[in-house]
Amino acid sequence: METIHHESSKVIQGKGFDMPQACDHGQYALYKVTFCGYNISHPSDDRVNIRVQTTCDPAREVLKDACQNFMVVCHHVRNTFDKAVLDFKPTNPVGNININ
Repeated sequence: METIHHESSKVIQGKGFDMPQACDHGQYALYKVTFCGYNISHPSDDRVNIRVQTTCDPAREVLKDACQNFMVVCHHVRNTFDKAVLDFKPTNPVGNININ
């Protein structure tokens, strides 16, 4: 059984469900994370509780790095999408729409 050297609990407000889920996945993939979990106490509550436990780097730094990595991924996805739209438009012009 590994000894947990670092642990941290944070509350993130106003970011919805997708961001903590992506950070959760990113932390398991990149660090020696022994536990990473989150919960939303109520669907109408805009706060997410995140708990991280690590055996190496401080949990706070791991969470910060995971959020920064997630931002890089989001920028890449957005740039790829925008480029695909620009490539698509010239070959597929929008014609007049007749509603009658």
